[in-house]
Amino acid sequence: MAAQRTYGGVSAQERRAQRRAALLEAALDIIGTEGLDRLTVAGLCTRAGLNERYYYENFDGRDAVLVALFDGIAEELATAILAAAQDAPSDTYGRAHAAIAAGIHVLTDDPRKAQIALIISAATPELRARTMDSIRGFAGLVAAEGSDFYAIAGPNADPSIGFRATYLVGGLVQTLTSWLHGDLPMTRDQLIDHTTEVFVLLGEDLARRLR
Repeated sequence: MAAQRTYGGVSAQERRAQRRAALLEAALDIIGTEGLDRLTVAGLCTRAGLNERYYYENFDGRDAVLVALFDGIAEELATAILAAAQDAPSDTYGRAHAAIAAGIHVLTDDPRKAQIALIISAATPELRARTMDSIRGFAGLVAAEGSDFYAIAGPNADPSIGFRATYLVGGLVQTLTSWLHGDLPMTRDQLIDHTTEVFVLLGEDLARRLR
């Protein structure tokens, strides 16, 4: 029984997790470099170096692969943003700049992730719903972090908090998408700086109103 559970010191559960990670990395590479139409079971397994049975061990269809990719990137984004905010300077601009830069770097250091998170996220009804859920989640994060930073009422205490947070996150998604398409002629650092200025402007204005 022990021999069946482990192989080379790696448990069956760990091996399955490794195969799933390999399939997701292969899917990220295919979609991010060749496009969604190139994602097939055979092509994915060939790229991952795995038998097709391992695909069906982890996923029940292409949408499941896309959702797993999207959720993984969203989790990576949230982790990076929170870590940057915690380690950031204590001033308003420095904190906002660090958090925004961290999120944009996650998506643009590896352009394949931006393809998944921002461009292919509208490819299916489930991904569109996932995108809206993600925007609501990040808006909630912005509202909570802003309320805590400015020492104002909790994020649910005034509807204007949620409104501005949703406006900022939704606007950033659209702006970043336009930038990735080449519609905004500016560098990544300029994009981060301009985005920070807008976040700080709306955040400080609301804090003055609610104090």
